[in-house]
Amino acid sequence: MGTVPSALKHCLSYQHLLKEQLWIGEPAPPPPAAPHPGQFSSEEELRGKKMKCDSRMDWESHQQGKESQASGLPAYVKIVEVGPRDGLQNEKVIVPTDIKIELINRLSKTGLPAIEVTSFVSSRWVPQMADHKEVMRGIERHPGVQYPVLTPNLQGFHAAIAAGATEVSVFGAASETFSKMNINCSIEESIEKFEDVAKSARNMNIPVRGYVSCALGCPYEGNIIPAKVAEMGVAVVDSSVAGLGGCPYAKGATGNVATEDVIYMLNGLGINTGVNLYTVMEAGNFICTALNKKTNSKVAQASFNTGTVN
Repeated sequence: MGTVPSALKHCLSYQHLLKEQLWIGEPAPPPPAAPHPGQFSSEEELRGKKMKCDSRMDWESHQQGKESQASGLPAYVKIVEVGPRDGLQNEKVIVPTDIKIELINRLSKTGLPAIEVTSFVSSRWVPQMADHKEVMRGIERHPGVQYPVLTPNLQGFHAAIAAGATEVSVFGAASETFSKMNINCSIEESIEKFEDVAKSARNMNIPVRGYVSCALGCPYEGNIIPAKVAEMGVAVVDSSVAGLGGCPYAKGATGNVATEDVIYMLNGLGINTGVNLYTVMEAGNFICTALNKKTNSKVAQASFNTGTVN
């Protein structure tokens, strides 16, 4: 493993890290009988395990934080939760608005600094996001949490602001093919659209996030020339609760990286996120139950008996 920090070695084995870091060497309790698909055995069990290991994790996080800084890793990584938008947009069955709102409200209590709520795009192309106005107006906003929404053009931007959005996101791609498949325009054309959104946002003092899809590779073009993508240290990670989602225009996409797994890995590396893993797992349990599907989070699968979908 060379000079890779020891915590990273542990992260390569979920079961090992489970035993060493979370349950302090104690064996996991036997699974209960037939829980609902996607559910943990019980909320009481989840909270009990949380209380058991909080103090241990605080101590280990402090020790591992020293190691991460010595290894050149960032002391803090910002996690942007994209489950309510990117995670749900590809679901074939329309998710009820109240379920989306409840998911966002649960995620708001986890310590996540940013939650991408919805997208203001044509319902003809993304019918799952047709209730964007109702979702924006129905969520509980928590102090210190950002609630960006995706706005691919000026029309979407103005609709988002009218619905109460206070931060927006624009997205492009490092691949011409993907850009045309995803948003039906070239990279150059997409940048022109984003410039209009960025100018309007600046005039209204609205923060703008920028995405670059296919920064590390394209499902159509393969490897991306590094010169196409600005290279810098990564200190912001986008992820989706329970690993939900995946771009409908990226062939072979199996889902997003699970927020639970990202937090778990960063905890093992001693990198602070400010996010409570257990409350994120509870939110993942909630949405998986609502969707009647099994979580894609390896950490949730290894930690609790989540059942199987019939």
